[in-house]
Amino acid sequence: MLRHEFQPGRLIVGVFLTASGIAYAGDAGGLWQTEWFAVIPAMVTGLVLAAVTASVTRAVRRRRRTTARPDAAP
Repeated sequence: MLRHEFQPGRLIVGVFLTASGIAYAGDAGGLWQTEWFAVIPAMVTGLVLAAVTASVTRAVRRRRRTTARPDAAP
């Protein structure tokens, strides 16, 4: 498998989507009752956290790239 850079924002979105899927699967299986609107606040929270995480990750990577360039010999 080819290596790729780690993207924590996508990980956070995946966790929240999986959690909402589990909530609806439990409702469909009769384990508990989940209202149709109950997952919306969780998804909005997950998307906001993912956006903040992605922004911080991009800023850190951009800063590392700019600080690494002066050390490199042309």
